Amino acid sequence: AFWGYLAGWGFVVGKTASCAAMALTVGFYAWPSHAHAVAVAAVVALTAVNAVGVQKSAWLTRMIVAVVLTVLAVVVVTALGANGFGASAFTLSHSSALGVLQAAGLLFFAFAGYARIATLGEEVRDPARTIPRAIPIALGIT
Repeated sequence: AFWGYLAGWGFVVGKTASCAAMALTVGFYAWPSHAHAVAVAAVVALTAVNAVGVQKSAWLTRMIVAVVLTVLAVVVVTALGANGFGASAFTLSHSSALGVLQAAGLLFFAFAGYARIATLGEEVRDPARTIPRAIPIALGIT
């Protein structure tokens, strides 16, 4: 019983820390001088959307993904099309321990989302077929 209790609280603490880190990232990108206020507002806003229902949160998720993919496409096209700024701009010229840790954090959040597929299994039709197909597709797209 103790180990299950510890695992449950470890999960809750980890998810809370993950939420805080992502909210602060939004805050530092959106309005660096007021990052903490933006982070709190983002958490409150997303909580409100989730409280409204799965349909609204799914719609918002689709909109966020569309915006992110559009911005990424614009950055890549601009970088590859700029004079003297080709594919070599995407290579590492130097690295440090701090840079490696920052990159590891970004990769953690990028790939940690695949576990969400399994937790939402009851929300999809035919999860026994859909989930095994969704995981490699999601990782391939990422």
